Amino acid sequence: MDSSSISSTAASFVTLKFRCFDPTYAYSATPNHRRSFVTSSRSLTPCATNSNGSMATTENSERKIITGEAGYVLEDVPHFSDYISDLPTHPNPLQDNPSYSVVKQHFVDVDDSVAQNIVVHQDSPRGRHFRRVGPREKVYFESDDVHACIVTCGGLCPGLNTVIREIVCGLYYMYGVHKVLGIEGGYRGFYARNTIPLTPKIVNGIHKRGGTILGTSRGGHDTSKIVDSIQDRGINQVYVLGGDGTQKGASAIFEEIRRRGLKVAVAGIPKTIDNDIPIIDKSFGFDTAVEEAQRAISAAHVEAESFENGIGVVKLMGRYSGFIAMYATIASRDVDCCLIPESPFYLEGPGGLFEYIEKRLKENGHMVIVIAEGAGQELLSEIMHTMDQQDASGNKLLQDVGLWISQKIRDHFGKKRKMTINLKYIDPTYMIRAVPSNASDNVYCTLLAHSAIHGAMAGYTGFTVGPVNGRHAYIPFYRITERQNRVVITDRMWARLLSSTNQPSFLDPKKVKQSKEEGKLDTQLFNHAPKILNN
Repeated sequence: MDSSSISSTAASFVTLKFRCFDPTYAYSATPNHRRSFVTSSRSLTPCATNSNGSMATTENSERKIITGEAGYVLEDVPHFSDYISDLPTHPNPLQDNPSYSVVKQHFVDVDDSVAQNIVVHQDSPRGRHFRRVGPREKVYFESDDVHACIVTCGGLCPGLNTVIREIVCGLYYMYGVHKVLGIEGGYRGFYARNTIPLTPKIVNGIHKRGGTILGTSRGGHDTSKIVDSIQDRGINQVYVLGGDGTQKGASAIFEEIRRRGLKVAVAGIPKTIDNDIPIIDKSFGFDTAVEEAQRAISAAHVEAESFENGIGVVKLMGRYSGFIAMYATIASRDVDCCLIPESPFYLEGPGGLFEYIEKRLKENGHMVIVIAEGAGQELLSEIMHTMDQQDASGNKLLQDVGLWISQKIRDHFGKKRKMTINLKYIDPTYMIRAVPSNASDNVYCTLLAHSAIHGAMAGYTGFTVGPVNGRHAYIPFYRITERQNRVVITDRMWARLLSSTNQPSFLDPKKVKQSKEEGKLDTQLFNHAPKILNN
């Protein structure tokens, strides 16, 4: 197709509305089921690039909403048929695949959905759902016509190579797809780096290695250049591995592809070691990170208990979310205090950290402190008067809270309290994210890869895959990028940690009660933490 015909085709598709949610199965709206299309108030513009190379996105696709009885709502994902007419379908090759010959049911029902909330009351509505993943009876690609690519963006995470391997092997062995490219160096690799041909033989043992064989980077997102490269190379399936910023980029790529009317499936696989992506149960690599954190905590505990007034301080990853620190603490049972970004704390005064440290040292003779990298940043900012600097992905550059708090503890007990302490500081953050994934994450990565493949082959696009209440689902990009998943310190899991470590919550009970009554507890804890501290 020449450029002029592409332009005219794109122009004719820009104004089209979503017509149906799966053309393979005829579906007509009934009085009990109706489809609606909700358009965001923001404009539908392609992604731009900031001066620092980070992405400035405007996420504004029409939302495919299907409603039914008892408050049932399906937040569907886009499909080729929403903007391309009269596409042919083909029988799914899985039905003739020897590996699937023993499967009782080859294909999932097209109307299967996964509930976002599974705890309901007797009279409560059925709530929001997402489309269930799995192979469909009809596919929109012939195997020989598929030209797929894989790109990894953002920071490292255990399991990246496993996902790459399983996408390649899944496409090859399940669907007979033999043309898969690896895009080197993140998003800018689409237009500024070489590509790597990927085959099962090439990726066979990469799951035993940490990092990503494709390389990665932050920033470098230029939507027009990326889609031009996709179009020029004849790529028709794009698999994007990365965190919320990367998924925003994938959403922008999908929007531009849809604007041009191209038959290209864009599938996101959410990656973040911090587990801060919403909706899904957890992100891959998280289990490995918690397991590896045990090594550092165990070393800190051995050091601390071997010396008089020994203190072990371990800094773990967690820029805005303290899940690794929280779960590693609960799993370890050797931690006396866990500090995370969601739970503000203060150092001096009654009920402060220093008072608690002195109490634990008198009781046990040693203690272990785990702190997430994003904890206590308000205290550092006030003292160090730092500017709000950002990396290429737009993330705020954090001060080293581990070194800072270690020095504050030394100064307080050595100079003010005249106590001899032996403090050992351990920072395993980059060691944790560079290791290969463990068995649990390897299984999980396989499911994510296969889920993305089934969706792309079935003509779905503009989606992210992940488990929701234990069942894998296709999730619209906007739900993944609308907020960050954070530890809720008014929830039972944080209460379990407090009861395990017996540490104080560092919150004034009177202020907490008042905030609960005003219905502003979460907002105050997250955004105005110093105001409710007992200082």
